[in-house]
Amino acid sequence: MTASRSDFAALLRAWRDRLSPGDAGFTVTDGRRAPGLRREELAQLACLSVDYVLRLEQGRATSPSAQVVGALARALQLSRAERDQLYRSARLLPPRDGTVSTHVPPGIQRLAARLGDVPIGVFTADWTLVWWNTMWSALHGDPAVIPTAERNLARALFGNGAAHASMLPIRSERGPDVFEASVVADLKDAVSRYPADAQLDRLVQELREISDAFTHHWATQTTAAPHTTDRKTIRHSEIGDILLDCDVLIVPGADLRMVTYTAATGSSDAGKLDLLRVTGGRHTATALP
Repeated sequence: MTASRSDFAALLRAWRDRLSPGDAGFTVTDGRRAPGLRREELAQLACLSVDYVLRLEQGRATSPSAQVVGALARALQLSRAERDQLYRSARLLPPRDGTVSTHVPPGIQRLAARLGDVPIGVFTADWTLVWWNTMWSALHGDPAVIPTAERNLARALFGNGAAHASMLPIRSERGPDVFEASVVADLKDAVSRYPADAQLDRLVQELREISDAFTHHWATQTTAAPHTTDRKTIRHSEIGDILLDCDVLIVPGADLRMVTYTAATGSSDAGKLDLLRVTGGRHTATALP
């Protein structure tokens, strides 16, 4: 059966009404008149304007892009089957098997939302940032201010676009060369596992053309370790330098990386994180770990 425009709008409304705001990381208050997400909350999660979400739900916006549908599917915490249904209702082909997946399982989103005191970002196999919480934005800046295609760690390190220009000063205890080499090693691994992914291939080719450092790491015969645990000093515009443990947790079965930042209880850096929870950060630059 051919999907109609009304199918997409109806699914969007039904799944927004179904999702608990608590599971999406929002504080539930007594003043809520409906159990599901508010339209503005969905817009915030998907990095879309409230007006555009309204037009989609009313069937007035009829040609959402694949990026928009993917962002809505993640924000609504859809299963893979539901995600594919949403794509088809928008008259788009669902993401193909054999390409880097941007799907974040609902359970991972609920888990990350409940760890609201910890800065958390979720990255795909090619180090594209696809989910983050409020503390991540407070620490690094809001990724929503960066174009979707630029929200990639490799682009932040080696590119010449918005991600690179807005990256906060970060110092890795392992040193810049080891950090960069580990990210390139992860990309080489992704290319070997997703040889049919055209977007990944374009990313690698672009970075090889514009970055001597990337080209050097790509061509080296030394096998670098993947990017996992590290200690990083982040220079925050409001609270100064903050030293944190950065851990990269692999999500089994989803080929995702959950990046977390923590500090030892009672340390001065833990106090700075507490300050960020209160202030929410006061800058617009963004960093990728």
